[in-house]
Amino acid sequence: MTGFYTLLYKELLRFWKVSFQTVLAPVITALLYLLIFSHVLAEHVQVYAGVSYTAFLVPGLVMMSMLQNAFANSSSSLIQSKITGNIIFVLLPPLSYLEFFAAYLLAAIARGIVVGLGVFLVTLAFTRVNIDHPLWLMLFAVLCSGILGALGVIAGIWAEKFDQLAAFQNFIIMPLTFLSGVFYSIHSLPSFWLAVSRFNPVFYMIDGFRYGFFSASDVAPGLSLLVVLACFVALSVFCLLLLQRGYKLRH
Repeated sequence: MTGFYTLLYKELLRFWKVSFQTVLAPVITALLYLLIFSHVLAEHVQVYAGVSYTAFLVPGLVMMSMLQNAFANSSSSLIQSKITGNIIFVLLPPLSYLEFFAAYLLAAIARGIVVGLGVFLVTLAFTRVNIDHPLWLMLFAVLCSGILGALGVIAGIWAEKFDQLAAFQNFIIMPLTFLSGVFYSIHSLPSFWLAVSRFNPVFYMIDGFRYGFFSASDVAPGLSLLVVLACFVALSVFCLLLLQRGYKLRH
């Protein structure tokens, strides 16, 4: 397992060495979202009884930051290694495809949780947020970061240049994230868009995560957990199959 620990350490060190960019920058971005939306809508919107709109925003912003950064960590690492050619130093050692996947996945989860924790701590200066189910929060934080980490590995394997990776993020990750109920409840949408939102897996990630804070959600929390688990297993299996075949890596 020495190779696995070495690769994991390399991936952790890769984002931590530039934490100003990989951790602090997304925390500031989330804080700007909080300040702008709460300033504009705090006096006009209340989604859950007894929960201010500013507090309502916090779980969504924390989860959105975790998802985006977990995806960015694994996808950017792989595409950089492929373009610079140093991917060969990861493929030549006797690492199994499972160890390869686990190292990239755990590093993505670590970055997602670090950024999410940073966003949460910063928002405490602006609003008070209760945590009703801390274990539930941790479960969703790990699983959802793992989903986007696995998706990042898939995107990094598929992409051959930075433009393709940017398209993946701009046309898939960003729309799914912003249309998932980060800034609103889906029950405020027209019936058509309400139905569409139920097919967005990121909605269940954010809604289930928000339940851990307020014991309130737009759908049953058990359904959110089931969707999240199914997505995590499906993407992990698909990613492992790609790695086992060496798709776009061993050629």
